[in-house]
Amino acid sequence: MFFFDSYFYYITLGLQALCVFHCIRKGNQQKWIYIIVFLPLVGCIAYFFTEMFTGRTLQNAGLGAVLNPTGSIRKLEENLRFTDTFHNRIALADAYLAAGQTGKAIALYESSLTGAFEENEHVLYQLIVAYSKEGRYEEVLPIAKKIYRLPQFTRSKGHLLFAMALEQCGQVAEAEKEFQLMNTRFSNFEARYQYGLFLKRSNRIEEATSVFAEMIGEWSHLSPIERKYNRSWVALVKAEQKKLASVPV
Repeated sequence: MFFFDSYFYYITLGLQALCVFHCIRKGNQQKWIYIIVFLPLVGCIAYFFTEMFTGRTLQNAGLGAVLNPTGSIRKLEENLRFTDTFHNRIALADAYLAAGQTGKAIALYESSLTGAFEENEHVLYQLIVAYSKEGRYEEVLPIAKKIYRLPQFTRSKGHLLFAMALEQCGQVAEAEKEFQLMNTRFSNFEARYQYGLFLKRSNRIEEATSVFAEMIGEWSHLSPIERKYNRSWVALVKAEQKKLASVPV
């Protein structure tokens, strides 16, 4: 019985790690992280069937494509040549984007926004990511505004990219409003790190220092899984703290 309990524990822990890794990569952290951590088995099952088993990549190439999106590109290209459908176009575009072939991804996404799919939420979100990678910030803004009111957009990776695009386009006040919406305690470490950098670029050193200090203060209160997946952002925060310490206020 003890062996079974231990075995079950490690299986559950492994599922948690897989789900958290996937949701952070996909920008779903705010929506799912607490469910996965505090309801381990139920949360993992729910995440698998709502975010992974229904994903286009998994539908086309199996679980291996979720963990290694680049591995299915050749097969997805063949699928599209054989049957040119919206489904096949987006599956290939998603794989291109994950593999860093951003230009190819953008071409497929843009050509897919026609007819009944003109306002497709997934494609619009992926274009925000792709345009940001290419530095095409002015094109991010109208796309982001189309899906801004969707609950899943709030505090997502796309939301952060929208805020950063606003700043790049000179809309500094609007950018700060979006950064402030994402500045919530015990979460959104990437967005809050970027907010601190935004304040630093605005020469608001005291405020930047305060944002970074709050993040460091919260670190010890995070769960082990949250610490694991936010460790890189905290390391960057600490590096910025050292730089700011030498800046005259």
